[in-house]
Amino acid sequence: MTQTLVGNFNYPTPYRIGAGRSRELPEACRELGIKRPLIVTDPGLVTQHWFAPIEANLSKPADLHAAVFSELRSNPGAADVSAGVTAYRRHLADGLVIVGGGSAMDVGKCIALMVGNPGTVFDYEDVGDNWTKVDGARIPPKIAVPTTAGTGSEVGRASVITDSEHNKKIIFHPKLLPELVIADPELTYGLPPSLTAATGMDALAHCFEAYCAPGYHPMADGIAVEGMWLIRENLVRAYDDGHDLEARTNMLMASAMGATAFQKGLGLVHALSHPLGGALNVHHGTANAIFLPYVMVYNRPAIADRMDRLARLLDIPVASCGFDAILGWMISLRKRLRMPHTLESVDGFNADMARRLAPLAVRDPSMGGNPIQASVEDCERVFINALEGNLRS
Repeated sequence: MTQTLVGNFNYPTPYRIGAGRSRELPEACRELGIKRPLIVTDPGLVTQHWFAPIEANLSKPADLHAAVFSELRSNPGAADVSAGVTAYRRHLADGLVIVGGGSAMDVGKCIALMVGNPGTVFDYEDVGDNWTKVDGARIPPKIAVPTTAGTGSEVGRASVITDSEHNKKIIFHPKLLPELVIADPELTYGLPPSLTAATGMDALAHCFEAYCAPGYHPMADGIAVEGMWLIRENLVRAYDDGHDLEARTNMLMASAMGATAFQKGLGLVHALSHPLGGALNVHHGTANAIFLPYVMVYNRPAIADRMDRLARLLDIPVASCGFDAILGWMISLRKRLRMPHTLESVDGFNADMARRLAPLAVRDPSMGGNPIQASVEDCERVFINALEGNLRS
């Protein structure tokens, strides 16, 4: 029997999920004291049939008046944030409603950071104690409304912003975490199959890398495993039928679970994906999907035992060993979703690019969570393996 999937809970922030719940936005703004919200969204979403009602519902009441900012790119930079700060101040806004995928979430949270703090957004990169320079009391309230099931940025305390040299930088402060998430699966109905696949594989990469990250964190491990179970059961369904409400709801939940779990750590998949995306504008989820099997093979000595347990928990048949079973499942899933197997699919990527990006991967903050610390030479080799389709260890 199909369940009615509706829920309210506080983990790691107040979270409301269920079909049609975007209609609760006006009351949510009142709860947070927002009277003049700036709606931050992806440029492609303003044409969706459901967007106009959201904008109208945040402007019709006598006590609310909304404006829209949608001038942002898929791999946003400091200029996108600055333009959003200008729009926020022009509207005399007192809070944000962030509607969209990872790009909108990243920009919206950084707008909130920068409207009351000096300097540039890169002054608050997640390096050392930079976050302590922020006056958290000057960060206005934010409501996050995810429209993709991948990044989980709606429950994150960080944003990813690309600098002028195409390096992706992580901007961090605890108060970047939205004060409320409203997850309405009906807003994901318009997501095409290719983006459903890419964002779903992003969520899988988050869960998988969090599960493999070293250190003692059973709560994160449990969340990561359940997130992978939800992806195993629902991603193909959502890909095949974009209006499968149960699958869309479960994928939104899996996305949030991945971002919650990776507070434990990420790893080499993301360390490789970040510079690749910055240099060649590759969709982050697609990059993660390509790298997952090759990074698994690189990390095999450190994660093989964990794969035996993961195969049992995900009910994946094991012929010889858990590692091979999980690796085979990931490759089969990627093929089923018609996603690329190698970096040959990425225009502009070659061996020279691998050599140029490898040092950036080593310096990426995600590398700290990898089970085996990788050198520049190691990263270059994994890049080349992903280019040539080499899954030998």
